Amino acid sequence: MSTQFPWLTVLIVFPLLAALPIAFLPDKEGKTIRSYALGASLIEFAAIVYAFWQHYNFNDPSFQLVENFAWVPQIGLNWSLAVDGLSMPLVILSGLVTTLAVFASWKVTYRPRLFYSLMLILYSAQIGVFVAQDLLLFFFMWELELVPVYLLIATWGGQRRQYAATKFILYTAIGSVFILIAALAMAFYGDNVTFSLYELGLKHYSLGFEVAMYAAFLIAFGVKLPIFPFHTWLPDAHSEAPASVSMVLAGVLLKMAGYALIRFNIEMLPNAHVYFAPALAVLGAVGVIYASLTAFAQTNLKRRLAYSSIAHMGFVLIGIASFTDLGMSGAVLQMVSHGLIASSLFFLSGVAYERTHTLMMDRMGGMAKQMPTVFALFTAGAMASLALPGMSGFVGELAVFLGFATSDAYSTTFKAVIVLLAAVGVILSPIYLLSMLRVVFYGKTTEESAKFELTDANPREAFIALCLLVPIIGIGLYPKLTTQTYDVKTVAVTAEARSSLPLVAEQPFHLTLPLTAPSVFASETKELSSIVK
Repeated sequence: MSTQFPWLTVLIVFPLLAALPIAFLPDKEGKTIRSYALGASLIEFAAIVYAFWQHYNFNDPSFQLVENFAWVPQIGLNWSLAVDGLSMPLVILSGLVTTLAVFASWKVTYRPRLFYSLMLILYSAQIGVFVAQDLLLFFFMWELELVPVYLLIATWGGQRRQYAATKFILYTAIGSVFILIAALAMAFYGDNVTFSLYELGLKHYSLGFEVAMYAAFLIAFGVKLPIFPFHTWLPDAHSEAPASVSMVLAGVLLKMAGYALIRFNIEMLPNAHVYFAPALAVLGAVGVIYASLTAFAQTNLKRRLAYSSIAHMGFVLIGIASFTDLGMSGAVLQMVSHGLIASSLFFLSGVAYERTHTLMMDRMGGMAKQMPTVFALFTAGAMASLALPGMSGFVGELAVFLGFATSDAYSTTFKAVIVLLAAVGVILSPIYLLSMLRVVFYGKTTEESAKFELTDANPREAFIALCLLVPIIGIGLYPKLTTQTYDVKTVAVTAEARSSLPLVAEQPFHLTLPLTAPSVFASETKELSSIVK
């Protein structure tokens, strides 16, 4: 246990403790409760920024702010926390999005005590997932996050909220079973029993065992990302969830799966990753095409945005499968970028819903004149989502494209097919996003929409949207704002994955895949590979 101040423990525990007094606060209309919840969220976010600004070294690929002590030694559960370049930017993203989501919930009047308590518990669970260095602790935090999301959708959602919430919990809970199975199998493999991620990474697994564990983790995290065909819960959840919950769901919770794929599937099971990487690339490309085409058929505003999220997560898979530094960097950047973009779009869709009380795009129409600020903010978010140059979406997708196209781990034909399919998705995204803007803001004014009391964005709403759009533009113009926080780590992870390519090719278990031996091997990456181990 380090003698330093336990910053990560504080970041996890503080939102939980802050949620406890809400039940006893004297407040009838919810004004005091919402101010208290926002204050607690701001303190938490300020603590995140301060801890990393003062105590985190961007040039160190190893784990930092390490905390470790026995929690439940009878079952081998340790309170083991740490951050590195892979988790640190996602913790900051989680803090920003969740704090803004609490601010976006300013008008919640139905059972506000429970609502804000659940938001703070969700805040804590997100941080726990990203900093946990014990596999059982990770599983505990992963499960803890499911409960608030389920209750938030089931209680404050739309007309089909019970169906959407039940579908969400069934899909994600069943997926979580595979995490537990893999965790127990890896912990009991070999001579020593451990749940420490560091010690599990040092074990020498047989190739067949690695493949089985990789498949289990892929199913679990594939549901959450989501990967086609495990994606069907997401559009239902988004269409029924309150806007603030959709912000967290799209902005942070989907990124947990992308983070876990890199942390577990690549870092801990690099030999198996060689076999599954081509499949990940194919699933990513299929997800981009399928989700983009399906988005055209959606007349519900939030469902169209939900399928857009599925398409963008496909680029994360392609980047993870690239075996290049640039591709891996692009995958992480795409997660951060999409977290900001999706949060802004879902928030603004909630703003539109508050005025119109509908999410059906054909019932809106003609809103641009009455709501020029909302229109401008919505347009900026859509431009970022369709990867307009100068915005973060463009940088992330470009890095993934270049990373995969320049990979020497695949045949030229395979790379050409994947890049072509992904490029088609890039072409489709402007079409369904621009048509969405046209219908919502310039469509014909119907008798129903003429009765709407359309008021432009108030200062609170404009502030929330700008807090998301400013970093989107900042990252687009100067990507190093984000990439410098994780580049050293992603290079080390890629080196570890590449070092497994020649080793796996020598195994009798080797399959016929579109993989070729890279021209440069371990001589340049051996040092970085040892750092990961």
